[in-house]
Amino acid sequence: MDFSKLPAILTPDLGLLFWMLLAFAVVFFVLAKYGFPAITGMVEERKKYIDESLKKAHEASERLENIKQEGEAILQEARDRQAQILKEAAETRDAIVEQAQQKAREEGARLCPQCGDRREGAPSESEGRQGSDGSD
Repeated sequence: MDFSKLPAILTPDLGLLFWMLLAFAVVFFVLAKYGFPAITGMVEERKKYIDESLKKAHEASERLENIKQEGEAILQEARDRQAQILKEAAETRDAIVEQAQQKAREEGARLCPQCGDRREGAPSESEGRQGSDGSD
């Protein structure tokens, strides 16, 4: 293989090779001294920022889960309280209705003693009309 027939660009001489290596060494030294530390510093800064963001996101997720659990506990407590109130209201309603029925039976028996034998304390139609005449 004869190198003398190759173009000059493919066969650099020693002087050109020396200056190319010298220029590369200067550029590499400048980059190593000033460029690479700045780049690695920015990369580390970005890494810290991402790690902090992930940590904050994890903490926010945990807080959200805690809030969700507290909300569920409050809702369950409210449902239990609602059931208790409804039960008490139903018991009160039943007691009031029973008292009203008992009072109506007593009033019916007082107004019409013979009617009590027919309908077991329920007011008859004539008694209902008497009560609606405004004779309270």
